[in-house]
Formats: sequence, C-alpha cells, structure tokens
Amino acid sequence: MPDQPDRDRTEQSAARAQLAAMVNSASGAVCEATLDLASQLIAMRSVTPNDAGCQPLLQERLTRLGFRCTDLPFGDTQNFWAEYGSEGPLLVFAGHTDVVPSGPEEDWSSPPFAPEVRGDDLYGRGAADMKGSLAAMITACERIGKSGQELRGSIGFLITSDEEGPATHGTVKVMEWLAQERKRIDYCIVGEPSSAERLGDTLRVGRRGSLSAKIKVKGRQGHVAYPEKASNPVHTALPALDELRRTQWDTGNEYFPPTSFQITEVTAGSGAGNVIPGELTVACNFRYCTEQSAATLKQRVAEILLHHNVDSSIDWTLSGEPFLTRDGNLIRACQEVIHELTGLQTQPSTGGGTSDGRFIAPSGAEVVELGPRNATIHQIDERVSVSELATLSHLYEHIVVRLLA
Repeated sequence: MPDQPDRDRTEQSAARAQLAAMVNSASGAVCEATLDLASQLIAMRSVTPNDAGCQPLLQERLTRLGFRCTDLPFGDTQNFWAEYGSEGPLLVFAGHTDVVPSGPEEDWSSPPFAPEVRGDDLYGRGAADMKGSLAAMITACERIGKSGQELRGSIGFLITSDEEGPATHGTVKVMEWLAQERKRIDYCIVGEPSSAERLGDTLRVGRRGSLSAKIKVKGRQGHVAYPEKASNPVHTALPALDELRRTQWDTGNEYFPPTSFQITEVTAGSGAGNVIPGELTVACNFRYCTEQSAATLKQRVAEILLHHNVDSSIDWTLSGEPFLTRDGNLIRACQEVIHELTGLQTQPSTGGGTSDGRFIAPSGAEVVELGPRNATIHQIDERVSVSELATLSHLYEHIVVRLLA
C-alpha cells in the first residue's frame, strides 16, 4: 500500500489533470470571447491619456454582471472604479486603457489600430500592453458570474488612462479617492505583461524605485583662448560625475538587484567651438532597491557634489518608491493556479521598470503583476498569443475563486 504522502501526491496530480482537462474543453469559447473583446479595445485609438471609448465599453460589460461603476475623471485622465459585493476581502483587477504612440504606421505589417489575427497572434498597439489583459479580466469575471459561484468577498476594477504618460491623474488619484471612501484593497492583480518566454513563467511581486535628477552645474562663460578668465563647468563636474558612476550604492538583497545609477543626458555649450560653456546640465536616474530610499540617495548625491566643490542645483523627480509583496495568500494562489493550469513553477521577480502597482502597494494591499509575454511591448508589430489570452483568462478566473470562494 502507498504511504500517505504518496497518496496525497497522486490525488494532487489527478486534480491538476482534471482541472487542465476542464480548461482545455472550454478553451474555444473562452478564446473567442477574449479575442473579440481585446480586438474591440485595440481598435480604439487610445494613445495616452486619451481613452477613446475603452472604459465605457468595459463598464458596460461590468454593469451587466452587477458591478457598481463610478467614473473618476481627474485632469485630462479618464479613470473608473467598479465593485461587485460589499464584504471583504476585496480583490482588485488594476490596469490601463491607454497605449503608447504607434510610431510610423507604415512600418507595421498591418495597421496598428486595426486588430488582425495571423496564425496564433493578435497584432495591434496595446495587444500585450495591456488590452489583452483587460479583456481576459472581463471574460474571467463573466464566467464567474454565469457559474453562480458564491464568493466570500468582493471584486473590484481600478482602470486608468494615464499609466503610459506622466501617471499624475490616474491610479494615484483613484487611490486617494478610495482612501477617502474608506475602501481597503486586500489583493490586487495588475495586468502588466509580466511573462518572459511562456505565459505564467514570471510573477512580478515588486518593482524597483525610480528617482531622476537634473543637475545644473554653474560655471562662467568665456573664450577658450583665455581659460583663466572663465570657469568650465564640464571640467568642474567630471570628478563628481565619475564618483557617482563608480559608487556602489548597495549590494541589493534577496528580492532586488543592487541599486543602479545611469547618466542619461549631458548638455553644455553654445554651439560655438571657441566658447567655454557657462552651464552644464546632467540628467541621471536611479533604479533602486529597498536598501535605499529617495531621501538617502538625494543626501549621498549632495555629499558627493559638495565634496568636489561643485556649484550646482538639483531638480529631483520621484516616479515611485520600491515596493515588494512578500509571501502571502495572493502569491500562493497565483503560484498554485499557474502550476495547475500551465505546469510551470512561476518565478517571483522584481525586474522591469515601474508600474501603477507602486501607487497601490503603500495602502497595504498584496500586489502582483500577471500578464502575457512582454517580448513585443512598445514595439512595431506588437502582438499577443491568442491561445495564451484564453489561458490568462482562466488563470484570472481560478485565482479569484481560489481566494474568494
């Protein structure tokens, strides 16, 4: 007779096989529904911060399911909040309807805002980032609604149209409104394209912080033949810039790589080859881990500039502090469902740039990013796998049921 651990493993394997079979049998209908909605969204030219009608379409679908939708426009940005249920815990799907510009449309193999399926790929601007995810979220909720599944909790949607832009009137403003309404998010799934080689192989559990600086170094303009009568800010700044470049800010930790510093632009001069410039402007950026804060980085930069007697001023821009969701109910549910439906052992990651998760995590919510492959985002001929969109919809559905049913 097999011992108990062997019986448990056999039962778990049988359950995974049964679930995979159920998903495969329903994939055709799910694929068609998700593809249809994703195509409708791609056809709307919602270049940031223009929503172009995407959000009314999403709200119409959610209202049919019994969601209570609230428009939350701020500045030039369209946002909405939708909620089904009134009890906790609250699981929220977060995403954006805006997309980056297409670039030269003649370089696309098909028009960027005319969705086209070729083989297993859906082409169009926003297919992967992130209209495909939005479609998968909606169709997942539609199946939950049709199933009659009782939920011990609530589902929310937080949708903005300025994630690809300055991100000043979108999710950050909606989070302020939610705080005023005393609504607390427990779990949040952001539909950013997180996967690398296969859908579900990577689960974003945090992001690095992003801090940018524009350093203006003062000098005194003059003729190159009379350097004693001038002060060259380029020469003055070079030792300090070299120290900034060589500094090891930290060694990272088990969740994050070390903090990095990059100079992105250097500007000086009047355009004349015989004039010593009177000012130097240096743009730079930190991508930093939880070993640092914006305050510690600002202080260290100021100390280095002072040490080298650099006469300068700094204009700082904080795009977001780093955030991290440690092991909890949401990560475990995602890992289990991804393994059951795809067979993959998903890898937690904090890589990539910034996302709107940085505005949600400080509320105390568990936040992850789970979406399609990111191989073609922001590129000419952006595309997403149609079959993977169907699987993504199943993943969303079963994660909700795992957490709330």
